[in-house]
Amino acid sequence: MVDSHQSWHDLLPYALLGYHTTVRTLTGATPYMLVYGKEAVIPAEVEIPSLKIIQEAGLSNEEWVNARNEQLMMIHEKRLSDVCHDKLYQQRMICSFNKRVTARMFEVGQLVLKRIFPHQEEYKGKFAPNWPGLYVVYKVLSGGTLILFEMDGQSWTKPFNSDAGKRYYI
Repeated sequence: MVDSHQSWHDLLPYALLGYHTTVRTLTGATPYMLVYGKEAVIPAEVEIPSLKIIQEAGLSNEEWVNARNEQLMMIHEKRLSDVCHDKLYQQRMICSFNKRVTARMFEVGQLVLKRIFPHQEEYKGKFAPNWPGLYVVYKVLSGGTLILFEMDGQSWTKPFNSDAGKRYYI
């Protein structure tokens, strides 16, 4: 472990090695494998040979070149399988996200609170309320877009995204 905060840079290569040789959930492979097409050889495996090192050391030059060419040809297949793995991972993330999302369905005549974001013209500062005023749904458009009007009957000119609103219950 590092005794002083001044020697952190000495251990950085070891941290990077650990990061590059750890299997990622998203791709199902290590970053080193995706870049170089084969798994990294840990420095300890060079001094204490593993089966992988012994097999490569016992090959003649011609056999080693042929084995290396086969590995290079397999890179494309491995990358395609990683892309498929990535798509499956994204689908799992979408499903888990959608389980927690509830759709906001509005009908004409419902009371709605409208959220004001900092980039909008109506924004009055960080100490102003985020949900000012009470609005009535005038028209529901496709894609969750609403046309609102204020309680006094004045129509709201801009369409409004239903994601930034919530129903007001009396």
